[in-house]
Amino acid sequence: MKFLDQAKIYCRSGDGGDGVIAFRRERFIEYGGPDGGDGGRGGHIEFVAMQNLNTLIDFRYTQHFRARKGGNGAGSDRTGAAAEDVVIQVPVGTQIFADDQETLLADLDVPGKRIRLLRGGDGGHGNTHFKTSTNRSPRRADVGWPGEERWIWLRLKLIADAGLVGLPNAGKSTFLSVVSAAKPKIADYPFTTLHPQLGVVRLSMTQEFVIADIPGLIEGAHEGAGLGDRFLGHVERCAVLLHLIDGAAGKVVDQWRTIREELESYGGGLVGKPEIIALNKTDAMTPREISSRKAALAKASGAKVMLVSGVSGEGVKEVLGALWAAIVEARAKT
Repeated sequence: MKFLDQAKIYCRSGDGGDGVIAFRRERFIEYGGPDGGDGGRGGHIEFVAMQNLNTLIDFRYTQHFRARKGGNGAGSDRTGAAAEDVVIQVPVGTQIFADDQETLLADLDVPGKRIRLLRGGDGGHGNTHFKTSTNRSPRRADVGWPGEERWIWLRLKLIADAGLVGLPNAGKSTFLSVVSAAKPKIADYPFTTLHPQLGVVRLSMTQEFVIADIPGLIEGAHEGAGLGDRFLGHVERCAVLLHLIDGAAGKVVDQWRTIREELESYGGGLVGKPEIIALNKTDAMTPREISSRKAALAKASGAKVMLVSGVSGEGVKEVLGALWAAIVEARAKT
């Protein structure tokens, strides 16, 4: 299934049904009076977060959603039937924005969460509603109230506990494939990852978390360079970021600073998230290179630098342990 994390759709709730003008006509009843019923309510437009969905691809083929009009009233004070609601299923983590793409209308971040985005129109009153002591035979009935309509943007932000960030070819996909059952594309050229990938890491029967791998960032990603920074939205909800740095490529300090600058330019609170720095591809470096590059990176970042190799498995358990500790701490706070 193709991954799609953004879609624009049109929604319109149903109009209310019309009230009617009717009078009671029965044998042996001299003064029947009005008995026109009210119209029924139009259908609502609702959204619900579903656990078994992970992409917005369905909205590429279906972009218009309209609820039905409520039923018209009838004689004998019969109210029209309310129209069925249109319930749109979206993945957990979907945000609903107005047409300006800035105004947040709803955030469906919990499985089963349900919101009513557009309310159906109320039904119009039949002539029974207008009967008074001085107006015994009203000949007035209202039409139903119109429904609401609007264009909206759906934006999916994956729900993950930890996020992988780094330059292209930093080894993020390899690391994800080693620690989880995910099968991302791995190759020796940049931007092999074109869409976010999720993997479940199981440390024990009671310890597991979800890790997200996003396409690599390059300098100027916030201005659209490379694949841009739009995929960073998928790690906004993460409790901790794992910053993988390609130690074999050299200039590790420049790599770290490039990613940090892109995170700061993007915003979304990513710079303030806990960060675990890991010098990757230790299997492709000499001990002297490992020592010097680790020291330079630690001095520049002011944080502990861990060593890891997705190919040989060196340091993988230690990195996962550090990620789990940060996730547990974040869960305790929330």
